[in-house]
Amino acid sequence: MSSKSEMKEEKIKKKYETMANEVVPKSKIFQDCLKAFLVGGLICDVGQFVHNMTVNFGFPEEQVSSIVSIIMIFLGALLTGTGIYSKLAAFGGAGTVVPITGFSNAVVAPAIEFKKEGFIFGVAAKMFTIAGPVLVYGIGTSVIVGIIYYIISLF
Repeated sequence: MSSKSEMKEEKIKKKYETMANEVVPKSKIFQDCLKAFLVGGLICDVGQFVHNMTVNFGFPEEQVSSIVSIIMIFLGALLTGTGIYSKLAAFGGAGTVVPITGFSNAVVAPAIEFKKEGFIFGVAAKMFTIAGPVLVYGIGTSVIVGIIYYIISLF
């Protein structure tokens, strides 16, 4: 008796797996990686263009990286505010997580989303919901690595 119920259960499992496999979208990992590479590369190309233009305008090399960072943060915030960054992210996926523009997007997007709740409980409270953990773990990791480096350099 139990073998019949086991066989019936096994049939149901196989039927379920077949139905689930028909519904599950096929993985497009190569296509997604290519899109991420292209979008991330495009963002980096824009950064390099800004760098080259800044150097061509005669700014000292010590200031160029700061100027480029400020401009890239501004562009990330501007594109987030206009809704273009989310469309770019829908196409390029992980390619939009290029550090400086992705961080800018991670700060601006929640601020825009929660602005209706006011500046204190909306914008200020929610601004770092995504970027906050990145900052905490980034700073914490850098402190730990710094301590390890210091200890190793003593020997």
